[in-house]
Amino acid sequence: MKSVAKILIVLALPTGLGACAETQFVIQGAKEITGSTSSGNGSQGDYKVGKPYRIAGVWYYPAEDFAYTETGVASWYGPKFHGKSTANGDVFDMNELTAAHRTLPMPSMVRVTNLRNGRSLKLLVNDRGPFAHGRIIDVSRRAAQLLGFKAQGTTRVRVEIVPDESRRLKYIALNGKLPPEEKITAEPAPVQKVAALPLPAAAPGTERIVSTGTISTAAAEPVFVQAGAYADRSNASRARALLTQYGAAQVSETKIGRTRLYRVRLGPLDNLKRADDTLARVISAGFPHARIVVD
Repeated sequence: MKSVAKILIVLALPTGLGACAETQFVIQGAKEITGSTSSGNGSQGDYKVGKPYRIAGVWYYPAEDFAYTETGVASWYGPKFHGKSTANGDVFDMNELTAAHRTLPMPSMVRVTNLRNGRSLKLLVNDRGPFAHGRIIDVSRRAAQLLGFKAQGTTRVRVEIVPDESRRLKYIALNGKLPPEEKITAEPAPVQKVAALPLPAAAPGTERIVSTGTISTAAAEPVFVQAGAYADRSNASRARALLTQYGAAQVSETKIGRTRLYRVRLGPLDNLKRADDTLARVISAGFPHARIVVD
């Protein structure tokens, strides 16, 4: 394994007072990026994409995808795997800001946004998973705490690869050094004068609300169970007819490139437990590739 302990990756910190919470998250993430891992050897593991593999009858196809973005359900993992080797030879530390993904290269960097509360965090992908139906990413326990869903166990998220940092991590893992002509500079933060204005007195019985710096995104993103997507509308209609016993099933049309597809979905479902229960029934009904989707 090639060590990156002495190679510093400079992160662009958000500016403005409104980004305080995000800044704290990025600073936490910098510890992992600069090579401080639970193993104590400063390694983030080998660069690995991997061959197609099958888990519980489902095939996964790892690939470099620097345009990757997906919305779905995140879960977290911790004590059971703490101190064990990850899929690319790193050591999992549940207190670091890392994640497991089924197909992205390792290591790579992703931004995970909790769609329930708007919290956003950069995480280092260094493991494979999750393999539970309906989950798109597993984050470390510490990441779940910072994203605000450790107690709930799961949440709706948007996952986006950070292309520049992911390419840089690839180069460092393969070569043990920074990319050519990449310079590390540290410039002092600009000092700006801010006019201080007095706040009006609060009316009796009211409270002042102070922004925490998080951005509130749609708190009620619709959740569906998608049984499948069909090129033939009649096949989609038959699947829908079979699934109506499990809830409100519908056929919706979409296009992927030049291909027209007909998606069969149940929902929207008002919570993740109901989505999990519905997914289990749909899979048992003969739709093994069904999954939870968030729109």
